[in-house]
Amino acid sequence: MSPSDPRAADARSRQAGDAASLEELQARAGAHVMRSYGPAKGAFVRGQGTALFDASGRAWLDFLCGLAVTSLGHAHPAVTAAVTQQAGTLVHTSNLYLTEPAIELAEKLARIVGWPDARTFFAQCGATANEAAIKLARKHGKRQHEDKVRVVALEGSFHGRTLATLEATGQPAKHAPFEPLAGFVDHVPHDDADALTAAVGDRTCAVLLEVVQGEGGVRALSPEVLSAARDACDRHGALLIVDEVQTGMGRTGPWFAFQDTDVVPDVITLAKALANGLPIGACVARGAAGEVFEPGDHATTFGGNPVVCAAANAVIDTIERVQLLQAARARSRRLGDGLAALVESAPHAAGVRGRGLLLGLELDAPVAAELEEACRERYLLVNAVAPDVLRLAPPLTVSRQEVDLALSALEEALHAVGTSD
Repeated sequence: MSPSDPRAADARSRQAGDAASLEELQARAGAHVMRSYGPAKGAFVRGQGTALFDASGRAWLDFLCGLAVTSLGHAHPAVTAAVTQQAGTLVHTSNLYLTEPAIELAEKLARIVGWPDARTFFAQCGATANEAAIKLARKHGKRQHEDKVRVVALEGSFHGRTLATLEATGQPAKHAPFEPLAGFVDHVPHDDADALTAAVGDRTCAVLLEVVQGEGGVRALSPEVLSAARDACDRHGALLIVDEVQTGMGRTGPWFAFQDTDVVPDVITLAKALANGLPIGACVARGAAGEVFEPGDHATTFGGNPVVCAAANAVIDTIERVQLLQAARARSRRLGDGLAALVESAPHAAGVRGRGLLLGLELDAPVAAELEEACRERYLLVNAVAPDVLRLAPPLTVSRQEVDLALSALEEALHAVGTSD
């Protein structure tokens, strides 16, 4: 291994001081942070490119990107410069006033989405972007008739944790602690075009879906399901909303996953990678959908914050300037081919799914959590997105060498899990 290989130090050589530091942080968090997350499995003090560093300076290869967020890698100089300049100029005004960064970002989003008439509502995250989209669709529906307020979504989907987006999320286990919910969402199987068509009716205001279900196990929808959604919406005067929170900003190849399909939605939502780690969400609509909201219909104190919008503008500019969409396609092929080779040679590896740099390694047994831990012991960060699926989402800036290092670590981890069965 080369000196830069983040796996160079054996996991068993961790110093007691490092463990104590993590334990101290865990204890402090346990005392004062609400327990909505499980115990943290690590702590990091800085990042650079595709690497995260712990307090001892040890490097970890980040193929999770903060859940598909840091697509330019950590501490990208263009984003750092934009944030520094804007933070020293103007941090906040509220939406009672205009700022240049937000207007510039709305214009850039219209251009890269490909909708000249696009209008954007800025939020803080994916959930609040989807919340805005649902409210927009309900008002659009109620203009047709009073009870046109239902939403059709897909089983296995994930759209957020607010009450409305939680209900839209097609994962009943996440609903249970908060039931009863409002009851305005109808869920259908993610792979059944006929069921989707049958579920959409005159009371439906929107169909909400992901082109690739990220938290649902990195599952790409079929062209038949996407076409059925568009056709059903057109027939019943409903809006097609595509959740691009995880798939947007080049993650699957083009700027947005829908752009690799024959289907054009009425509304898209995005967040995560838009500002490379700063909190932002966006609900982008075209045509009549973009004209639905009127003053007072929806609002947010921090949406369109000039510092965060400056970061997002830098992200778009950087992706275009260094042609990262093209580079990411090449890295996707290398990573996908490497994963396919593991399917032929390594225990438990059973298949590969997903698109671009959002890929899932299918496993032949429910050992994804065990495999995630084995990767972490080899200083590779990935995550178990389902009991039998491991998710890989490296930055668009990932190098050929880093792809190869990750594949090597993953191969070792697969064999380690295989021999422990």
